[in-house]
Amino acid sequence: MNIGLDMMGGDYTPREAVKGVQLYLSENPSAALLFLFGDETQLNELLNEYSISSPHVKVVHAPQVIGMHEHPTKALKEKQQSSIAVGFHLLASGKTDAFISAGNTGAMMVGALFSIKTIEGVQRPTIATIIPKENGKTGMLLDVGLNADCKPENLNQFATLGSLYAQNILGINNPRVGLLNIGEEEGKGNILAQAAYPLLRENKAISFIGNIEGRDVFLDKADVMVCEGFTGNVILKLAESVYDITKQKGIHHEYFDRFNFENYGGTPVLGVAKPVIIGHGISQAKAFKNMILVAQKMIETSLLGKMKSAFKV
Repeated sequence: MNIGLDMMGGDYTPREAVKGVQLYLSENPSAALLFLFGDETQLNELLNEYSISSPHVKVVHAPQVIGMHEHPTKALKEKQQSSIAVGFHLLASGKTDAFISAGNTGAMMVGALFSIKTIEGVQRPTIATIIPKENGKTGMLLDVGLNADCKPENLNQFATLGSLYAQNILGINNPRVGLLNIGEEEGKGNILAQAAYPLLRENKAISFIGNIEGRDVFLDKADVMVCEGFTGNVILKLAESVYDITKQKGIHHEYFDRFNFENYGGTPVLGVAKPVIIGHGISQAKAFKNMILVAQKMIETSLLGKMKSAFKV
C-alpha cells in the first residue's frame, strides 16, 4: 500500500506534516509506504530532526509549491514540479494508491478531475464532512461546498456515495439517508428537494428515511444527510464557528471537542476513481496523521472498487 502526501501544502508545512508522519509511524508498526512530496533538503533535515528513518518513508523531490491563492489550473500547468502536480502524477501512473494534501483546494480538485477522472457513471464528485451526534455517534453531511448548485440526480448519487463511505469507513451498517429540507413531509421544500425525494425513495442502494430538518443534523436521526453544496457549506461553517466560540469562551465539554476537524483529518473527494483527500489549510500533526489513516482505510476496504460497482450500468 503506497500513500502519497504533499508535504508543502498548508500553513504549517512541512514541519507539521513531518510531525504527522512521525505520529502515524509510531502508532502503526505495519504502516503503509509513504511517498513524501516536497523540497528534498527541507524534508530530509526535518526527518533527521524527528528521528524518522523508517523504510516506510520515501522522499520524492518536488521543488515547487502551489500557493494557497494561485489560480489552480494555471498553477498546475506551469508548476509541473510542484508537490501537488508530482503527487497526482504518481497517483495517475499507479505508483501510489492515494494522495493527500492540505494545500490549494482548487488545485487539488482540478488535479483530481483531470488526472484521476470521475468514476464512470458519476455525474459530479462530492465532498463530505463528519457530523458528531449528540449521543456519541457519528454521521456525515454532503455536499459541503463543491457543488453549490445541483440537479436532483446529483443528490441521489451523493446519497449512494455517502452510504458506501459510511458503511466502509465509519462502520455504520445500513446507514439511514435523510434529505435535508425545511419540513419532514414529502412535497416540502424547493424544486430541487421536491424532485430529489422520489429518486432517493426509489434508490435500492440506500436506506432512505425521508426528509430531515436543520434541527435533526446533530441528533441521531440520519447517518448520511444529503443537500446541495450551498446549504451544506453554510452548516459546515456554522459548526466550525460553534467550536471556535467554545474555545474562545473557555467552554469545555467532550461533545464540543468532537467538532475539532483535526480528529477526522480531511475531506475525501467522493466520486473520483482513486482516493484523494483534502485537508484544512491550518492542519497540524494530528490532522495529517488522521488523513493518512483515512486513506489507508479507503484502500484496505476497497471502497473505490465498491463505488465503481455501484455505478456500473
